[in-house]
Amino acid sequence: MTVDQILVPADALVGLRMASKGALLEELARRAAGALGLSAGAIYPALVRRETLGSTGIGDGIALPHARLDAITRPYGILARLREPIDFEAVDDRPVDLVFLLLLPTAAEGEPLNALACVARRLRDPEAAAAMRAARDAAALYEAAMPR
Repeated sequence: MTVDQILVPADALVGLRMASKGALLEELARRAAGALGLSAGAIYPALVRRETLGSTGIGDGIALPHARLDAITRPYGILARLREPIDFEAVDDRPVDLVFLLLLPTAAEGEPLNALACVARRLRDPEAAAAMRAARDAAALYEAAMPR
């Protein structure tokens, strides 16, 4: 699996302004719900439940909030670069400015872990992360996220 199988250009967001982790998760759930034809009420609680297990802030200013949903059949993502970094209770205690929301189908066996690993590898690549942070617009952010 590759990032381009999870993320479409319309789901790359630049300059998102959020005051908190909770507000960010709510906004991402709302946007995902609109794109997937679901209720944000079906997505947001799943994200919060996952966060109670431990922060999905993976370090270096990056967060990978994710959840499994019965209502979807393939992985779906939203990539956001925040205008200002926010506290995400990340493993390294650094604020987060790059966020990749990943929603995964509950029914799939190995695909969810493959999708999660694929996205994490791309975001943790120092060159890719630097290009995402330097992107001037959503199209450039999307391109920076694509595998080379």
